[in-house]
Amino acid sequence: MAALTPATAPDIRSAKRLVVKIGSALLVDRRTGLKQGWLSALAMDVAEAKVRGTDVVLVSSGSIALGRKVLDLPAGVLTLEQSQAAAAVGQIRLARAYEEVLATHGITTAQVLVTLEDTEDRRRYLNSRATMETLLGLGVVPIVNENDTVATDEIRFGDNDRLAAQIAVAVGADQLILLSDVDGFYSANPKEDPTATRFDLVEDITPDIEAMAGDPISGLSKGGMKTKLLAAKTAVAGGCAMAIMEGSALRPLKALAEGAPRTWFVAQSDPQAARKRWINAMKPHGELVLDAGAVAALRAGKSLLPAGVVRVIGQFGRGEPVAILSPEGVVLGKGLVRYTAVEAKAIAGHRSGDIAGILGYQGRAALVHRDDMVV
Repeated sequence: MAALTPATAPDIRSAKRLVVKIGSALLVDRRTGLKQGWLSALAMDVAEAKVRGTDVVLVSSGSIALGRKVLDLPAGVLTLEQSQAAAAVGQIRLARAYEEVLATHGITTAQVLVTLEDTEDRRRYLNSRATMETLLGLGVVPIVNENDTVATDEIRFGDNDRLAAQIAVAVGADQLILLSDVDGFYSANPKEDPTATRFDLVEDITPDIEAMAGDPISGLSKGGMKTKLLAAKTAVAGGCAMAIMEGSALRPLKALAEGAPRTWFVAQSDPQAARKRWINAMKPHGELVLDAGAVAALRAGKSLLPAGVVRVIGQFGRGEPVAILSPEGVVLGKGLVRYTAVEAKAIAGHRSGDIAGILGYQGRAALVHRDDMVV
């Protein structure tokens, strides 16, 4: 077994923003349905994290498995229509279950349903990210799941491991925990190869590491080790450390903090730095020329408001990258713009309070938010 390096292994108790993915097999029993005792114990872990000041997002599988039990659907592969029907029944029960167990600790929950399109389309991505940021800022614990009632194969994640990684990067989480039916990443499938060894720490996802990933083990969950490795690659590239651990024990997050077997994939930078690199690598679709006051505000860490823009150049859509220029035309940085080029030209030079009157709807105050900007 690989040697643990305490100096570089993350500590869940130090997480500022934590995303936890819960697999179907942990949450739903094929014969009895929802595992209420396990969920109540997890709620204690979430409450403890909130007391420490940690923002928490839960990415939960289980809606189809739960709905399948309620509808008494047959064993085996479900048709798309059966899966969507099961999800429609299961989602409402799953959301209510989370609401009830977390309300006991004075925690408000919100249901957030997404599809792959929501993260691949930049406009939808920014909408989702802004909503999640607002919820977390209000102390809410979002319960995220793939919107299986409408998703088809073309717009599906297909597993909640990758969804969890995408959500972790979107919200700037510094840690992602995959609660699974295996206690870490192994050199081979431990149920098939008795010589397989678990890695305590993976600092670099090399081709050799990728070659070790196997296939799904659980009969309820779709995500095998390959999908978990894909999730790890997404997470660490976004500055988020990721852990894989067996989650069936009561209080799994407490167990992780106390040294339970797991594998940590180490991020090479923090989420903010990773996001800034991502934005900086984009090719601008347009330009925003600022006045001197706006330049000073940006250098002080402020967002870019419409009032500080004197000229809008190019054609771009909402969420696309633009270059940010000084009055002399010097490139100061890049950012993801929150309005289309047509809208930006209409509100440039105007106060944020005038946006609704100009555009006919209540838009966001910032043209480019500071979190979506590199200066």
